[in-house]
Amino acid sequence: MIKLRAPLFITRHVLFALIAGSLGGVAFVFFLLEFDHFTNTNAFCTSCHSMTYAEVAYQQSPHYNSPSGVRASCGDCHVSEGLIAATYDHAVGIGDLFKQLFGADYDDPVINLLHLPESAFTARAWFRDRDSATCNRCHVVDAIQGTRANTAAIHREETEGKTCIDCHYNLVHRKVPDQRTFKREAWNAMVEQEFGLAPGAAADLLAGPEAR
Repeated sequence: MIKLRAPLFITRHVLFALIAGSLGGVAFVFFLLEFDHFTNTNAFCTSCHSMTYAEVAYQQSPHYNSPSGVRASCGDCHVSEGLIAATYDHAVGIGDLFKQLFGADYDDPVINLLHLPESAFTARAWFRDRDSATCNRCHVVDAIQGTRANTAAIHREETEGKTCIDCHYNLVHRKVPDQRTFKREAWNAMVEQEFGLAPGAAADLLAGPEAR
C-alpha cells in the first residue's frame, strides 16, 4: 500500500503557520466586507458635521425622494463596486479626513460653501475617470425613457464619447457651475450675499488666518 506523506518542508510549525494565515486571511476579508458596509452608510458619512450640509440638498433630490422608492445612499454613488476597489476608495478618503481634522474649518457653513466648488470638481472628475460606473448600478442607458420628448433617442444617439456625469451633474447636491465656466469672484460674491458678509470677506476667509 502506498502511503502519502507530506513534503519534508511541511513541518508542524509550517502547517500551523499556513492554517493560522488562512484563518487570518478569511477574517480580514470579512472585516473588509463589514467595514465597507458600515462606511457606505449615510449615517457614517454624515457623522462629520461638515457633511450634513451636503445631506440637506441630497434629501431634497430625486436620489432620496424617488417616485420608484429606490433611494441611493452616499456609498451607492461615491464608492466603487467590488471589495478591492471599494477598499481603495476608502483609503483615498482618509485624505479627506485629514483635511477635516487639520485643514480649514469645514464645519463652518461659510467655509464649507466657499470650498464646495473644488469638492464638486473633484467628485465630477472621479465619476468621469470611472466612466460613471456607480451611476450604472441603477441606471441602464438602453432602458432610459424619460418624460421629455426624445429622451430615449438622445441617450442612444448623442452619448458617444460621453459619460453620465458630463451631462448629469447638480442632481443631488447644491448646484455648482461647470468648471469651464466657473468664476471664483462670482461665487465669493454669492456667498457674501447669502451670509451677509462684507465685500471681500470671502477672499479673506479662503486665504486663511495666516494671510490676514
